[in-house]
Amino acid sequence: MLTETSGLTSTRLPPERQLADAFGVGRRAIRTALEVLEEEGAVWRKQGRGTFAGRPAALNGSNARKLSEHTNPIEVMDVRIEIEPALARMAAARATPKLIQQLEKLAEKAAQSVDTPEWEQWDAAFHAKIAAASGNQLFIAIMDLIDGIRHNGPWQDFRSRMRSRGRTALSVEQHEAVLNAIRRFHPADAEAAMRRHLTSLRDAVLVELGEPSKQMAPNAKGAENRSEHNQR
Repeated sequence: MLTETSGLTSTRLPPERQLADAFGVGRRAIRTALEVLEEEGAVWRKQGRGTFAGRPAALNGSNARKLSEHTNPIEVMDVRIEIEPALARMAAARATPKLIQQLEKLAEKAAQSVDTPEWEQWDAAFHAKIAAASGNQLFIAIMDLIDGIRHNGPWQDFRSRMRSRGRTALSVEQHEAVLNAIRRFHPADAEAAMRRHLTSLRDAVLVELGEPSKQMAPNAKGAENRSEHNQR
């Protein structure tokens, strides 16, 4: 059913009772399955409206498409570097056993990905789960918009070109560093690990665009300048 409605954010799924009858299982099994699918980004729920296939309309809407035509990968990475380390910090401060279990599952799914589309799905779900853990609706909305840009066709092509086996292995390692900090409920380490991960991604984008790889992200350069100043 979900494969038939893939990409259609307005497709509402039948009620749990009807799904249970259709699949010949109990409602508890359907409820559990929907929770898993929601964690994986395959469905989303709206209070009072029901469960829908795919991602929320905000992620696929015209705003994301318009922005994708007027921005570039470096701008996207600059925004991510400013926002996501803070989200990782908040996630570590508010982590629950359930969140950690969900992140472990998503990180494992990403690590086991066999192609770029599969990696993109699980990588996005991992980062989205960290954003959701912050509990800050404005941050979540911004991340939704960024995710919508990431899923735009030309952007997917670009990310496929820059994806390599070595790059994926490094991202898996960096995901684990972020996850380990959240497991230890260590906000500062989670923030630093996420910043290293995204700065590394930004460097890969620069290389793909043919710009000098030695160019650093603004935050990294600012940190270096502050360090030099403190040593004087």
